[in-house]
Amino acid sequence: MQASDSSEPMKSANFDRNTQWLRGDGDACDVVMSSRARLARNLAGFPFPSQSNDSDQHQVLDACKQRILSMPLENKAQMLWVNLHDSEKEDRSLLVERQLMSRQHAKGKQSNGSGNADSPRGVAVLMPDERVSVMVNEEDHLRMQLVHSGFSLRRCLQEINTIDDAIEQDIDYAYDARFGYLTACPTNVGTGLRLSVMLHLPALSMSGDLEKVRNATRDMGLAVRGIYGEGSESVGDFYQISNQTTLGKSDEMLLRELEDEIIPKVISYERHARATLLKKQNTIMLDEVHRAIGILSRARLMKVEEAMSLLSLARLGVLAGIIEDIEIGMLHTLMLQVQPAHLQRTLGVDLNQQQRRLARAEIIRSRLGIS
Repeated sequence: MQASDSSEPMKSANFDRNTQWLRGDGDACDVVMSSRARLARNLAGFPFPSQSNDSDQHQVLDACKQRILSMPLENKAQMLWVNLHDSEKEDRSLLVERQLMSRQHAKGKQSNGSGNADSPRGVAVLMPDERVSVMVNEEDHLRMQLVHSGFSLRRCLQEINTIDDAIEQDIDYAYDARFGYLTACPTNVGTGLRLSVMLHLPALSMSGDLEKVRNATRDMGLAVRGIYGEGSESVGDFYQISNQTTLGKSDEMLLRELEDEIIPKVISYERHARATLLKKQNTIMLDEVHRAIGILSRARLMKVEEAMSLLSLARLGVLAGIIEDIEIGMLHTLMLQVQPAHLQRTLGVDLNQQQRRLARAEIIRSRLGIS
């Protein structure tokens, strides 16, 4: 089926279901929430977005949009296209919360400080499963990502390369025979590939062993970031681990480092930490989990950071068999619903900060069966 330019407003799109990183299935999904492959590409003959003017950006936007929306798609899939410079702030925030684009892209800010919410830029999202999103005029002209639930980096890489090949049929990329694909940030020059996994590491955090993971990844030249990637802090013990550089390394080398060497070790560390806590520090773990459930069930005001931390502990409790009457899928749904834009989207009204804290606690209690 051919993709089409969706003229529907964002509010008509179905974002009620969990996005890919919260599907909760796939290999090692107890620890690995999702895997992602991202490619950075630029169009030949145009300056990078941070050095371009509105005319350049409009030309890049039009060329990329036309190509993306003309790609053949499988089954009943469609590309939802959003002109971000014409969209509402809440709609942009919704896409960020679902990790379909970066916070930087939502704001329109470039690395040199130029740009604003009116800067010509867009994002395409493959509907209904949201596993593919393509940002246009972010730090690079094209930032395309493919996400799957669980530990599936190789599958992500294979599928994103297919998308890349399809776009390149009608787009001339900036490429150098010596250096490879040319990108705005020197660390992405070469393959332009960033592989990453989203990990849930509550037991390593609870046991104080998380620094071992940071040290090991740092020694391998990998980056550990928060839930929303570069520049974000960890919330609820969710971390992204990714390669930092691409120059001089092939796709297979980058894949091997993460898929065969680092991530299996981190998975093993977290599982061992969970087993150890259950066996040797059972009372402490039980107390942490049940306190989290107690607050989630009874609180009348809740900040988003607190909600994510408590839901993280609840997820650990379900996986460890401590909590048996709560479904993990419901916890995943709440992780989206407690986010500010999703909260307002669910209720259909604009809320101030205090009203969001009240509504967030009410939704959590309702989901847990507490009035």
